Amino acid sequence: MPSYGQLSELLAPGTTVLLTVECQQGVVGPDSALPELAREARKSGALANVARLVAAAHESGVQVIHAIAERRPDGRGANRNARLFHAAERLPVQQLSGTSAVRVAPPIEVSEEDFVVRRLHGLSPIQGTEVDALLRNLGCRTLVVTGVSANVAVPNAVFDAVNRGYTVVVPSDAVAGVPSDYTPVMIRHTLALVATIATTDEVLGALGRPRRPRVRPA
Repeated sequence: MPSYGQLSELLAPGTTVLLTVECQQGVVGPDSALPELAREARKSGALANVARLVAAAHESGVQVIHAIAERRPDGRGANRNARLFHAAERLPVQQLSGTSAVRVAPPIEVSEEDFVVRRLHGLSPIQGTEVDALLRNLGCRTLVVTGVSANVAVPNAVFDAVNRGYTVVVPSDAVAGVPSDYTPVMIRHTLALVATIATTDEVLGALGRPRRPRVRPA
């Protein structure tokens, strides 16, 4: 695990963005289309930790982006080129644009300064969405990736961010997937190769840690 000093350098508020991935009511809420994933996100504490990180980001001036997956009622523009998409079409709860299913789920709070980026296609919160352009315009250097799932969307976000030149921090207890024992394996053997892995408490400590002023050469 990185030291607080190392994390503090990475997580400078002016160059850090916190991304929440698919933390929406239709995915992690009580009436989820994916009840096993929703239970795991809550039972593991991952959703509560995402909420803690969002609250700390608001307090420390770190920009927050919420990535939402949704579809039109007529399904136009949605992918149909994988089993996952066909299965999603048959679920009893649909992530339809404009419905409560695609609202950010409690206990996460959305502030007026947050961005909510919605996508109608694909598996990644970054590829083919506004997120990369927003990150560049915000001067982002470090992206903190949280949310669900460790099976698909979270690793997609991490790899896409790394491929675009961002440094990625993953709070290991603020992401969830199914089955429960899959998430730590994915983090240890895959995400740890390309991202800085920390805990929520370590990230919170780094965000709240006073930074040494830069000494300018005379």
